[in-house]
Amino acid sequence: MDQITPEKLNNTKTEAEKFYKEINSVYCPYLKSDVAFNTKGLEHLKFKGKNKARSALDQYVRLKLLKLAPEIIKRSHTLQEIFYTQKFEKQTINSRWENRLMNVTFYGFVAIINGARIKIIIKEIAGGNKFFWSIIPFWKNKQKNSGENTTNKKILHTGNMEED
Repeated sequence: MDQITPEKLNNTKTEAEKFYKEINSVYCPYLKSDVAFNTKGLEHLKFKGKNKARSALDQYVRLKLLKLAPEIIKRSHTLQEIFYTQKFEKQTINSRWENRLMNVTFYGFVAIINGARIKIIIKEIAGGNKFFWSIIPFWKNKQKNSGENTTNKKILHTGNMEED
């Protein structure tokens, strides 16, 4: 892939942020509820965690694919992956922000669009509203070498739905 210049990344960010703000929410048939597109999901596309920015290439690819997310969610009738965990999440309690240990569920939906395999992750915190969390391109290769039969195994993500 071509080198991602700061200008190219900034233009893509601007377009993606404008598109993202127009979405609001999308109905997911599998979850039988709306999926919100809030600031948490947009920030997660740009940052892996607090103060840990994704690489320019990672941000660029995810932000370019963002326009496919609402359509994938609208057409999702089958769940491919679900992950239950407990995470510290920020909440307002008595007019202050606090980190509380909460039950978190991640839902993974995979779609193939124009020959590209894409995974959408939706996050739900302790029975609250479900919201878009991430879009993962099918881009990593893991080579499996067994003598003459060398194959490339594609990997969607590292396996950690919170960070991917």
